[in-house]
Formats: sequence, C-alpha cells, structure tokens
Amino acid sequence: MAEIRRLLISNRGEIAVRIIRACFDEGIESVLACSAADTDSLAARLADRVVVIGPAAAGESYLSVERVVAAALYAECDALHPGYGFLSERPELVDACQESKITYVGPPADIMRRAGSKLGAREVAEQAGIPTGKGTPGLSSAAEARRAAEELDSFPLLLKASAGGGGRGMTIVRSLDEVEAAYGRSSTEAERAFGDGTVYFEPYVEKARHVEVQILADTQGNVCHLGERDCSTQRRYQKIIEEAPAVGLPSSLIEQIRTAAVDLARALEYVGAGTVEFLVDASTHRFIFLEVNARVQVEHPITEEITGVDIVREQLRIARGQALSFTQEDIRLSGHAIECRLNAENARAGFLPTPGTILHWTVPQGTGVRIDTYAHDGAVVAPWYDSLVAKVIVHASDRDAAVALMRRTLSRIEVDGISTTADIHAAILAHPDFAREPVTTRWVEEEFLPTWSPAAV
Repeated sequence: MAEIRRLLISNRGEIAVRIIRACFDEGIESVLACSAADTDSLAARLADRVVVIGPAAAGESYLSVERVVAAALYAECDALHPGYGFLSERPELVDACQESKITYVGPPADIMRRAGSKLGAREVAEQAGIPTGKGTPGLSSAAEARRAAEELDSFPLLLKASAGGGGRGMTIVRSLDEVEAAYGRSSTEAERAFGDGTVYFEPYVEKARHVEVQILADTQGNVCHLGERDCSTQRRYQKIIEEAPAVGLPSSLIEQIRTAAVDLARALEYVGAGTVEFLVDASTHRFIFLEVNARVQVEHPITEEITGVDIVREQLRIARGQALSFTQEDIRLSGHAIECRLNAENARAGFLPTPGTILHWTVPQGTGVRIDTYAHDGAVVAPWYDSLVAKVIVHASDRDAAVALMRRTLSRIEVDGISTTADIHAAILAHPDFAREPVTTRWVEEEFLPTWSPAAV
C-alpha cells in the first residue's frame, strides 16, 4: 500500500483548489506547482507549500513533464495529482512519475494509452460488444479519407482526431465533395493541437444527446459507476451546462449505457476515475460509444451531489492501493444537479475572452448551492490559460427545482472587472425548449443562438 503524505498538484484554478480541499480532508500536505503568473492565486494561498515551475507560458510550466516532476522531487512529494487538462492524459507524465518513484493519481500509463486513443478504445469497445457505429480506422491521407467515405456511403459523417478532444480536429462532412478539404482542416488542427494528425470517420447524428458515465475502479478489481451525466448543452463541441442524472430517456436504455461503461472499464482493466462517453440518437434512442476520458472531469461535482461520493478523495484512496469506500449496491442517485461553466467571456462579442482583474466578486450561498472557483476580489484571470472562472453547481429534488434554483443563483452572482457567461446561461435555462427536457448537442448553435437577443437578458 502506497503512503501519501505530501501531494504535488500540477494544475491551477478551481481544480487546484478542489484537490487542495481533498488533501485537507485526507490529512495530506498539499504542494502547488504553479507558474510565475499564479503565485498569488487562491490555490497558492491555500496550499501548504508552493513551487514555481516556470513562466506564465503553459509550455514552459504546466505542460512541461520535466519541470513538474522536478518540482515533485524537489518538494519530496510522495504523489502527484494532475487535475484535468494540461498533462492529465499524457502517459509520459505517468512514466516519469514511475521512474522517479512518485505515485501518480490516475490510471497507469499503459491503460491511459489504450483508453486515451479514441481508435484504440473503440476497438476494445467493439470487442466487448458495445455499439460503436459504422466508422473507420485512422486515416493518413485525403485520398484515403475519400475512399473510406465512399465505402461507408452514409452521410453525414464526422471527422475526429484520434489523439485529443475538446472539439479540436472535428469536422462535419455532408457529402463526398467535402471530404478532402475537411480532411485537410481536421488533420492540420489535430497535428497542431495534439502532435498527431491522425483522424477517422464516425457516424454523425443530427439530433444527439451526449451522455457520459462516471466510473471508479480500484486496484483490487472493483469497478463501479456513479450514474450518468447529460452534457448535450454545447457550443462548438464545448460543454456549457451539464446535468445529472440524464432525464427523458428510457430507463432500460440508461441501464444499458451504465452497464456498457462498466464493461468497457473492465475490458480496459481500468484503474482510477474515468468517464465513458456515449452519443444517443434522440429519435431512435440507439447509442454508440464515443471515447474514454482517463482523468477527473470538469463536471464531476454534479455526480458528487447526486451520489454523495467525493470523487477526488476516492482517487486518492485508489492511488494508495485501497479499495473503493463503497460498492455498486451502495450507490443511490438522489435528486437532480446542474452545473454551469462560468467563463470569463463576452457572449455579446462572439464569446471573446475577457481576462483581467476581478474587482468585485460575490456569489450566493444557500441550501443546494455549490460554487467551485478560484475567484475573489483582486483575483487575476490570466490571458494565458482557459477562461473558466467558476463552476456554479446546484442540487435540488428534481430537474424543475434545479433549473429554478440555478436561475436564482445566477441572478445573485455579482462580478465586476470582467465579463462572464452568466447571462447566456440564464437565457438558456429560461428557454422553453430547455425547460421541457435536455436539448440536443446542436441546439445551442442551430436554434438558440440565431434567435438570442443579448440585450434582452
């Protein structure tokens, strides 16, 4: 059993604050590895110790395996937690930790490589009998992409990057004439973003729900799911609002999706926290496997709210070699939770980032309200990093009550110095389409934004 006395957190912002909180609860000393731009951040103030690993540029700090591991060794840390983003799905970091005898809080490198490759994970899913849709292997040229599209003959199709996510390298292809240009765009973007230009085709579902299942697996063979989340409210493949559990789908379908997630985790011999993502055709209720995220997700708090399970503390237990603190039979989903990602962006100006200093920050407190953030009066929203400032989370008895609570919560948030996306969240939540049931993945871009009047919010 691995002892964890001192943990290096190789991340920033709200997730660093979240991990520091879990360390406090577990009696673990927290060491923050941060850039020079984050030395006065809330995470730096809360951590037991801070190690500066480089300048503001992420490539010279948060994205440097060498600097992160050197910081862990310098601070004599037993373990390292990568959070999400940055190096969180880089098996090279796991390898480096193993070589330096540092416990990595996450999956082993070989599992991360299998799960992190969309093509590799899809192959494992197919072998496990999980629906994956009619897709292709990796494509290495525009000509090969055209031949593959001709063989599939089932437009529309979606070109996706094998090595990454976040919508990068994704292009909808609606005809054979679009294939070669789409391949060039997708492959180039994938190469720039992930260092790997491999792309592949999968079916594109016009009216789709994005449903993901939270899993936890320990080193003793226990694999459990914590229910599912609906992440269909998206813009440019980026999640805006997440909900748990998914509503408006047959219970038999939900059970199939949960079972498929656990089966895939077992087939991968998965260890740690992870998310298995699926696409559900809203018309036929057929589902296909999308990918595995081998890390903690941004939206993990809504699962914590409906299950009562502290996912980050479970990650620490698993890293120590301990069994999960619960069994599948212990998991009971309670009520409905919603998360809004509050970004420092101006939706009225095309969602342009609005970095700067927060002059005033006040958020409501109350039953069922949780704010995960690094924000405070005087906090700096740096231009070098992701624009996420806070995650606004609510938990209520049912979906209607959760929507009402979220609308009330958003209306009470006061922020000066930067613009945030609170206004567009409020408008989406007030829309009758959203009120009826969770929307599909293209609803925001194709139906909501074309008719949205920012001045009316």
